[in-house]
Amino acid sequence: SGMAARVTVLPAPRCLFDDPVQILVAGLQPQQAVTLRASLVDESGELFQAHALYRAGSRGELDLSRSPALGGSYLGVEPMGLLWSLQSKAPYKRLAKRNVLTPFHVNIEVYDGHGDMSRLLGKCANERWFLGEGVKRISVREGRLKATLFLPPGAGPFPGLIDLYGSGGGLVEYRASLLASRGFVTLALAYMAFEDLPAMPDVLELSYFEEAVNFLQKQQQVKGTGIGVLGLSKGADLALSMATFLPGIKAAVSISGSSFNSFVPLQGDGFTIPAHPYDLEKMKTSDESGIVDFSDVLVDHSDPATWDCRIPLERSLAKFLFLSGLDDRNWKSDLYCQDAVQRLQQHGQEAEFCSYSGAGHLLEPPYLPLCQVSIHKVLGMFVYWGGQWREHAKAQENAWQRIQAFFWQHL
Repeated sequence: SGMAARVTVLPAPRCLFDDPVQILVAGLQPQQAVTLRASLVDESGELFQAHALYRAGSRGELDLSRSPALGGSYLGVEPMGLLWSLQSKAPYKRLAKRNVLTPFHVNIEVYDGHGDMSRLLGKCANERWFLGEGVKRISVREGRLKATLFLPPGAGPFPGLIDLYGSGGGLVEYRASLLASRGFVTLALAYMAFEDLPAMPDVLELSYFEEAVNFLQKQQQVKGTGIGVLGLSKGADLALSMATFLPGIKAAVSISGSSFNSFVPLQGDGFTIPAHPYDLEKMKTSDESGIVDFSDVLVDHSDPATWDCRIPLERSLAKFLFLSGLDDRNWKSDLYCQDAVQRLQQHGQEAEFCSYSGAGHLLEPPYLPLCQVSIHKVLGMFVYWGGQWREHAKAQENAWQRIQAFFWQHL
């Protein structure tokens, strides 16, 4: 290539998005000062970039799993720093994958010096996929269901999962496709703001989620021993409600969730759980940026006025895992996590939970960069999610391992 340096991504330039890789540079001068830059263009054409300053070793080599960054987007030894610190040029963009059938291409470049980045020394590409080899993606429009089913390769049987995202709505597939790539039959389920599902429904019906459970249980490749469900934000309280009211659910994971039914009443068979009351007067909008902080709008959960909104999860026979970020600025997910764990313990049930200091609301699969602020598609406002870059990245790696271990254990 006529380039001075060779950049290598190990074990291979092609991997799954949640795979850690080792980034190596060879052929530099001993102790040479260089700048590494990663860039990625998302599906809407938005450019995300990160850079870090390094110094080569005595043999002109760099290994990001050993060499510390001396400045730039992050500091210290961070083997995956170039990925988790990717940031958009335009503010308040969230990196998310819409089409899981194509990869993200991450370009990694090495430039001479710690200054102007005018001299490119070497480069390579890392192709990061959300769909493992042989995983099938099947669009589901059966009965009322609007979902996508992901099947791992082979006959199975595999544990079955239902994957729910938050009140932004839509049909979000990238977490489900990664879980299927790791050996779970996964159903990504839309429940609002998608096709003819209203953006803000008057009520959500438990029977819709029951339909999803029945559909998944019918699949030949799914183990007959019970279904798992995971949800983020609003999807998390729905996951808890499913585990409480639907018999087929064996294990539930709440990510940045609530132990109360949020935003929209949930209608079951002969009962309705109202939405946790809130006061929009307590919404804080910052003048310069127009960013909205919702963290104080919910009525205090120790107020008896909220108690009929509680999800009675202590009645459930399912196992629970609660994950929350202590820097969640969307709502106080750690308080709700504590409430849920306390209630389970009072009823002699154990619960697994993990709160992460410095982690924000949007705890995503690993190496997706922190999104502190983005537009909420349903509310049409810029919402503050919280999180500190490095802590949030570490939390995502740990949470992802915990989620998979939890489902393997209980399913």
